[in-house]
Amino acid sequence: MSEFSVSAYHYDLPERLIAQSPAVPRDAARLLVVDRRTGRFEHRTFRDLPEYFGADDHFVANNTRVIPARLLGTRLREEQGSWVRGGKLEFVLLEEVAPRTWEGLMHASAKYVRGLRFEVPTPDGRGLFGTVVRGVKESPHGTVVVEFDRDPVESGAGEIPLPHYIRRPEAGTWGEGNSNAQDLEDYQTVYAREPGSAAAPTAGLHFTDPVRTRLRERGSGWDEVTLHVGLGTFRPVKTADIREHAMHEERYDISDATAAAVNASKASGRRIVAVGTTTVRTLESAWRDGALQAGRGRTSIFIYPGSERFQGFRAVDRLITNFHLPGSTLLMLVSAFAGRELMLEAYREAVKREYRFFSYGDAMLIL
Repeated sequence: MSEFSVSAYHYDLPERLIAQSPAVPRDAARLLVVDRRTGRFEHRTFRDLPEYFGADDHFVANNTRVIPARLLGTRLREEQGSWVRGGKLEFVLLEEVAPRTWEGLMHASAKYVRGLRFEVPTPDGRGLFGTVVRGVKESPHGTVVVEFDRDPVESGAGEIPLPHYIRRPEAGTWGEGNSNAQDLEDYQTVYAREPGSAAAPTAGLHFTDPVRTRLRERGSGWDEVTLHVGLGTFRPVKTADIREHAMHEERYDISDATAAAVNASKASGRRIVAVGTTTVRTLESAWRDGALQAGRGRTSIFIYPGSERFQGFRAVDRLITNFHLPGSTLLMLVSAFAGRELMLEAYREAVKREYRFFSYGDAMLIL
């Protein structure tokens, strides 16, 4: 089977292994340790993570913060000079492209065309009103652009946009919400600072302050970058040949201090440990002329085995990640890092041992 075939990244997963809530406490999650050199697996818990690291290691994590990006509202149509409510509508905020104007994903019973108008209830009772100014047919990525009458984040209209495979008993079908009050805390890393993501960088969800303290005590470095997780990270691959998949751009920001610290570590021979695939994409996108470049940028990098555009990992030496969806770009990225056959074997081992999968699931450390 060709490594460029999307079917080469599929595996069998019983639905009961899809985690619906995180481990409590966070660092009680299981940890599958994969050694790329020997192909050996170890079964630990996440709180054991510091045992694998020391002064020769430098961690880099994504400090983006998930915003209440999921808006659930009602379509409006004009009849005889007045607005009449229609069917339900969902809009997920991805990126603010102008003041009060957002690109995002829409789900509605009507066509997502320019001029479509909708209302979202708000805590203050005023409502949030949006109008589509760019329809889905005008976008190569299936997104729409909506202009709101006020800031949709500050309006309080949104909720945390949990992935579709996390289902709450009280949620029902789409348009009725799928997150609860506990998710406001659970679906953020403990170091989340910069708001802007429509999804969490889930490998970081397992970290606790005690785990970070133990890493610091063992001499490991810690720095942070920002990549706001959007469509580029979670958009499914719909082409049979993965080389035909187009990634959506995502925004990143690397401070001068982080770039200097990472470059100093690389120059001294320390290993760079990426916390999650979004960190990998940020570091590898900004690695030019033998060093990590500071500043803001946008990346649509697609890392997969055999890619002609991606010529190998230059910044990242070790990786902490979650278990990803079959056929996803994230599984392709970790397969490029550790080898497709080894990754699929690791996933089969995780299924056999009944690890918990996806956003709220268990973790993997790739050495």
